[in-house]
Amino acid sequence: MSLVWICGVDEAGRGPLVGSVVAGAVVLDPHNPIEGLKDSKKLTPAKREFLYEQIMEKAKAWGVGEASPVEIDQINILQATMLAMRRAIEDLTTRLGCWPNKALIDGNRCPELPISAEAIIKGDAKEPAISAASILAKVTRDRQMQLLHERHPEYGFAQHMGYPTQAHFAALQKFGACSEHRKSFAPVRKVLEAIAG
Repeated sequence: MSLVWICGVDEAGRGPLVGSVVAGAVVLDPHNPIEGLKDSKKLTPAKREFLYEQIMEKAKAWGVGEASPVEIDQINILQATMLAMRRAIEDLTTRLGCWPNKALIDGNRCPELPISAEAIIKGDAKEPAISAASILAKVTRDRQMQLLHERHPEYGFAQHMGYPTQAHFAALQKFGACSEHRKSFAPVRKVLEAIAG
């Protein structure tokens, strides 16, 4: 009898003004359970990091995919999110050695895939595999933002992770946009237009 692999998929970084949108995909191992999986937004950073390491160690397979700020500007954030999710599943497939039988996608849309897929609203709170994917995506993206902060400390990325906060708006107005800002996003575009005169 062939094994059935169910893959959970979620993203992090749709709302920020800077950086990639990152997706995670996870097939959990029923013989090696991970305790404490839940929506990454409901976990402390320390707990997310702990569970990230647990996922790396105990999941049957995992994958990460992303779409860059340039791609986001070219095809829009929704299509870029779908692209990142597909890339995450493709990455997982390489590690698993085959396509999973089905993908459970957090949200109300599914990327185009050669396998069965189901969109689940608030899936990161309902399906442990999606919760694991949520943690994988969030930790990966937060680490990227920490590295970006080291390159551009003037924007305060380590504090707001690129989200549209007052501090981020103030930094944008003072310093303009960096290469990783999403130029198609209205707040960034307005600042660039204002600077251009």
